[in-house]
Amino acid sequence: MCRDRVDFGTAPAFRAAYLRSKSPPYLSKERRDKDGAPGEIRQLTEAIVKHRVPLFELALIFLKLGTIAFGGPAAHIAMMEDEFVRKRRWITKEDFLDRVAAASLIPGPSSTEVGIFIGHSLRGWPGLLVAGTCFIIPAAVLVSLIAAAYVRFGSLPQAEGILRAIKPVVIAIVVQALWSLGRTAAKTPVLGLIGCGAVVLNFIGVGPLWVLMIAGASSGFALWVQKGRSIPAAFCAIGLTKVPQAGLAALAVAAAAVPVSMGRLFFSFLKIGSIVFGSGYVLLAFLRSEFVDHLHWLTEKQLIDSVAVGQFTPGPVFTTATFIGYLVGGLPGAFFATAGIFLPGFVFVAIGGPLIPKIRRSPLAGAVLDGIVVGSLALMAVVAWQLGRGSITDGLTAAILVFSLVALFRIKVNSAWLILGAGIVGWIARG
Repeated sequence: MCRDRVDFGTAPAFRAAYLRSKSPPYLSKERRDKDGAPGEIRQLTEAIVKHRVPLFELALIFLKLGTIAFGGPAAHIAMMEDEFVRKRRWITKEDFLDRVAAASLIPGPSSTEVGIFIGHSLRGWPGLLVAGTCFIIPAAVLVSLIAAAYVRFGSLPQAEGILRAIKPVVIAIVVQALWSLGRTAAKTPVLGLIGCGAVVLNFIGVGPLWVLMIAGASSGFALWVQKGRSIPAAFCAIGLTKVPQAGLAALAVAAAAVPVSMGRLFFSFLKIGSIVFGSGYVLLAFLRSEFVDHLHWLTEKQLIDSVAVGQFTPGPVFTTATFIGYLVGGLPGAFFATAGIFLPGFVFVAIGGPLIPKIRRSPLAGAVLDGIVVGSLALMAVVAWQLGRGSITDGLTAAILVFSLVALFRIKVNSAWLILGAGIVGWIARG
């Protein structure tokens, strides 16, 4: 699969002139510059980046995203696309979509893993740690404060009015991202059909992982039929994370005999973070099995309240673990629970990130990844539809949705201001 093929030949001067002429300097995914100068940073596709991204700036961006990213993974990914692809142009749409597809294939919080992928690709190991922790910290701190109030007063703060007004903005943000990313991802009629099929499969109840696997296999099979090539290598992308996933799950199971303690809490969430795919509702099933049915550490009401906190606070939904950790063991429990559920994502990204450019060099494996990309966008579309059905319930929410769509598509208003404004409207309307 070829994108923007550039044949530099053997003329270094021409290559240098070409690089200077591009803004930003993205190179082909298939023709790499192998002799970059020492100290140059490499883009997601291993293209040379002229300007080194400061870690402090990267940290500020992810702290901001972690503070304003309401609405779940689809909205988080939409905000990252707006920040890194459109506004700052640090990465291309194709690269961003590759990372979304890869994050969809590994367990854990997909939007957090997309952020970790971006940080690792722009600044290596320091960027991996900075991006992931800065995206998680705001939500973890806020959830800990809510948990402290919950322990003291026995109920959650009332924020229905604010959330009711914010959800239409979140839907508009997701629609904008789907429009922008979809035009890049569905670059052939076959991929468009695969995306539509993925939407149908998810609507009739097929699980997210199966949808992605079917989409990837369909795209690879289509290229195999067209080119007549062997197919087994195309599926290497689907099984990349199975070995580390099994290793972490085995580590967590080995800790099953440990008495109830911070260590047991940590390993329980490490196990969950290593095997959970999908939304917060999938997470709910695992949490109920572990903490209500098996360990008897939580009541059913506490579990539902924990998941609700993860849903209505900004940042990763998996900060539900922070709330549960605080209920079980105070601040130390919140720390160990948060570390346990998010650690697998850092490990999976560190292992899988360097493999994606290598996969892209194979036309057949690249076709599989293209199918997974459109499958991921199909899942985002279904989430947006489901969220819209439950959120657009009256004239106020419909008006906020329409205004947000106009502001995003026509006026190009920053999504953070829309969320803030909607929150204020919701607070006033509630009174």
